[in-house]
Amino acid sequence: MSPQNNTLGIWLMTATAFVFAMQDGLSQHLAREYNVFMIIMIRYWFFASFVIVVAARKAGGLRAAVATKQLPLQVFRGVLLAAEVCVMVTAFVILGLVESHAVFAAYPLLIAALSGPILGEQVGWRRWVAIAIGFIGVLIILQPGFGVFQPAALIPLLAGFMFALYGLLTRYVARQDSAAVSFFWTGVSGAVAMTAVGIWFWEPMAQEDWIWMALLCATSAFSHFLLIRAYEVAEASAVQPFAYLQLPFAAALGVLVFAEALRANVVLGAAVVVGAGLFTLWRARVAPR
Repeated sequence: MSPQNNTLGIWLMTATAFVFAMQDGLSQHLAREYNVFMIIMIRYWFFASFVIVVAARKAGGLRAAVATKQLPLQVFRGVLLAAEVCVMVTAFVILGLVESHAVFAAYPLLIAALSGPILGEQVGWRRWVAIAIGFIGVLIILQPGFGVFQPAALIPLLAGFMFALYGLLTRYVARQDSAAVSFFWTGVSGAVAMTAVGIWFWEPMAQEDWIWMALLCATSAFSHFLLIRAYEVAEASAVQPFAYLQLPFAAALGVLVFAEALRANVVLGAAVVVGAGLFTLWRARVAPR
């Protein structure tokens, strides 16, 4: 086991958040021109290839990576993540990067809220208060009751719920399967599911857009490599808060590249959501002590 280096882990997580934000910008650009299912399908083909190569290079090879004790649950996890990506990219197209990420930032609060009924974990009153405050932040972003409420604003909230459920199921299967097994089934089952759906929406892509597609696939693989390395070299509790940097990175991209508006209620609501999320992460770390 490699020695823990939290400083390196924090830099790796910061780089991961940046690459994830660039990946989201590429997804938005391509999904504005082509069908979302086709874009995600091609991305998953590359992701599955990356997962298989990684598994083949580890001890035990593909035989060890395939050996899950919870096949239906592992497949469901992979399909759920693929569906979540489709929902989130749809949100990028309809709402833009800024508002989508501002609402999606609530997913750690959803994980905290659902960890009790799904994993049987203890959630104290302080974290319940933080969860409630975080969802007040979501309401500030959505502004229900002020003018015409846009139902599409619920799309990234649905994506956040799906990603939270995926995260909880990942922790659940980790009780019996290794991280390498879960990683393998995430990529492969997601690729199979997206192929079954996306192949029906195939459409010709302009030559220059294949360059963007190749860049999207490369950033997808690179971001997962950085994420794996971050958790290998550092404590998860030390690096997880820095995953929130994806929000300002994506917001900057939305404003500077896609000319999105940065509304005051979105900034305020996102600050409340992130603050509440960071508190729940901190409480999850100190409560066992």
